[in-house]
This record gives sequence, structure tokens and C-alpha cells, in this order.
Amino acid sequence: MQNHFELFNLPQQFAVDAGALDSAYRDVQSRVHPDKFVSATDAEKRVAMQWATRANEAYQTLKNPQKRAQYLCELNGVDLQTESNTAMPMAFLMQQMEWREELGDARAAKDSDALESLDDQLRKARKQQLAQIEQQIGAGDFHAAAQGVRALMFLEKFKEEIEQSFAAIE
Repeated sequence: MQNHFELFNLPQQFAVDAGALDSAYRDVQSRVHPDKFVSATDAEKRVAMQWATRANEAYQTLKNPQKRAQYLCELNGVDLQTESNTAMPMAFLMQQMEWREELGDARAAKDSDALESLDDQLRKARKQQLAQIEQQIGAGDFHAAAQGVRALMFLEKFKEEIEQSFAAIE
């Protein structure tokens, strides 16, 4: 069975050409779209639906940097163990605690400037984390990349909390 990169005929790497991905996705979808199989047998319709579903899943995975990195780790035999492995470097945990405290203070004070500052810090941290993951994947260090993806998941969750805080004070 083809992996997601093969399905879209893209190189198996972290950096993905978004235009090429979109184009390849549309191409695959146009070939397997259920509308093309209106007069087909039930079995052919089922297969087309499976392919369309698989193409959607592959597209959503490759389009999202976190999911793409996780997928590349898994393709290279490294399970992220997101449920069981929550160990993080101390500096990362300290930063998280600091940010959480800032978030609590900003929420309590209904301070949108403080939230904006936190959001900016988080955007920079996320960008750095993605660059580091790309470097690790490029070097073939999928275990380090997996650790980076787990850290990125923490950052994504915190980003959602900041967004909810913005919504709560508006």
C-alpha cells in the first residue's frame, strides 16, 4: 500500500510544496470522486469511496506540519507514544509553567495586550520548534523529531487556551 507521499507523488520529506500537494490532491480526488461512479457497481462505488476517504486523510496529514512530522516519524519506525511518553526537557517545562502563569494573570486582568504578547511568543516558539523538527527529520534523527513533535503538541494545546482566553474577554 502506498504511503501518503507516494499517493500524491511527492518526495518523502518534511518540507512540502503546498501548491504541488493541493494540485496532486485535486488530481486524485477528480479520479475517485463518488460523482464519477454514479452508474458503477456497488463494489466500485465502495472502492472509490475508500480511495476518496484515503486521499482526504492523506491530504489533511501532509497539509498540517505537526501531523506530517508525526507521520514521517511513524513511517521511519518511531512511535510518538503520545499517551505514555510525556517526558519533556526541564527548560521546556519551566517555559510552559511561566506561560501558564502569564496566561492566568492575563485572563484574570482581562488584559488583551498580555494575551497578544503571549500569542506572539508562542508563534515564535512554534516556528522554532518546526524548524528544529525539520532539521532533525532531514538528518534522519526521528527519535529527536518525535520528542519535538510531542513538544509541538503542547504548544498547539496552549495556543488553543490562548484563543479561548481571547474569546472569553471579548
